Amino acid sequence: MTGFRVGVMNPLVATRPTAEWLTRVDYLGALGARVDSFWVPDHLNSLLPRSLWTPKYCGAAKLVPSIGADLEPWTMLGHLAARNRLGRLRLGVGVTDTGRRNPAVTAQAAATLHLLTRGRAILGISTGEREGNEPYGVDWSKPVARFEEAMATIRALWDSGGELVNRDSPFFPLRNAVFDLPPYRGRWPEIWIGAHSPRMLRATGRYADAYFPFVPHRPVDYQHRLDVVRTAASDAGRDPMSIIPAVWLPVVTGRSRDDVDEALDSEVIKSYALIAPDEVFARHGARHPLGAGFSGAPDILPHTMNEETALSQAAQVPSTLLREIFLNGTPDEVIEQAAQWRDRGVRYIVLDNLSFSQPSLRRGLASVQPFNKIARALKRL
Repeated sequence: MTGFRVGVMNPLVATRPTAEWLTRVDYLGALGARVDSFWVPDHLNSLLPRSLWTPKYCGAAKLVPSIGADLEPWTMLGHLAARNRLGRLRLGVGVTDTGRRNPAVTAQAAATLHLLTRGRAILGISTGEREGNEPYGVDWSKPVARFEEAMATIRALWDSGGELVNRDSPFFPLRNAVFDLPPYRGRWPEIWIGAHSPRMLRATGRYADAYFPFVPHRPVDYQHRLDVVRTAASDAGRDPMSIIPAVWLPVVTGRSRDDVDEALDSEVIKSYALIAPDEVFARHGARHPLGAGFSGAPDILPHTMNEETALSQAAQVPSTLLREIFLNGTPDEVIEQAAQWRDRGVRYIVLDNLSFSQPSLRRGLASVQPFNKIARALKRL
C-alpha cells in the first residue's frame, strides 16, 4: 500500500426519524469527503454508560434515544451496499467478536459481503469485550485462546477449496465441515486485527492483513507494537511489510478550541475514557475509578452503572488523559496530532467522531463540517 488512507467509523445505533438515518448520513458524508472506507462496530450494547445518555448530559440523545440500541453490522453493511451502487467505499466491521460469533458464521458473513460488493469487504476482528459476551451467557474465559482458534478456523475454511475440513480445537472443532463459497476473483476479505497484548500482537503477525488497534495508546506505543507484529509475521514466514499499519482513533473537534475544550469537559465524553486501562491513568497521576489494575474496555460493564456511579467515575478522569487518547481540537490541531501517528508508522487512520457526545446538540451537529475537513485533509498527509 502506498500513500495515506482514511476511513470513517459510524456508531451504528438506532436513531430518529428512521433507525438507519445517522448511518446513512455518515455514509454520504464519507463519500463527500472522498475517504477510502466506511466502518461500523459490532456490539450488543454500548461501551458508554446508558444512564448518562439523556438530554440532560448529551444533546444527541434527542436524535439517538438509546446509546445501547445497537444495530447488527453485517445486515447494515449489506443494506448500504444495496442502496449505494455508485459509492465504491470499502466496507468494514470494526471489529467483530470471536466470543459470541462462531468463526464459521463470521467467515460466511464476510465472504458473502465480499462477493456482493465485488471485493470491498474488510473483516475487522478481535477478542471482543466482556459486555458483549458474559451478560448473554457466553463464556468469557480464555478470550485470547478462543481468538487464536477462531482465526485458525476461518483461515482453514477459506483455504479449503470446498473440500471437507477436519480440525481439532478446544473451542471450534471441525468435523467434515464444508465451506464452498468462492473468494471474489481469488481474494478473500482482508483481515484487520485489533490487538494490544503481546500474545495478540503475535497472533496479528500470523493471521492479519492489517494491524488495527483501538485506543487508548500513544504513537510511540503503536510503533513498538507494530515492530512486534512484524517480527511475528517474519517468524511465521510472511512478508512483514505486507501488513497494513492502521489505527482507529476517536476525534473530538469543533469550530474553535473553546468549543472543543467544553466538549472534552462533558460527562459523557469523560465517561468514554473509562475504557482506558489503569496503566494509562497512572501516567496521569491517577488510579482508574474502577480500581487499581483495571483492564479497561475488555472488562467494563457500563450498562450496569447508574447515573450517580457513572458521574462519580467520569469526574475522576484527568483532563490530560482525554487529550492523550483522543485526537482533539480544531482541524489544524487534529491534523498535527495525526501526523505524529504517521511518523510512528501508521498509514491508515479510521476516524470516529465523538463530538456528538457533548451536551450541546447544536455544537455536536456543527462538528460535522470540521470533522469532514479533517478526513479530507488527512488524505493529503
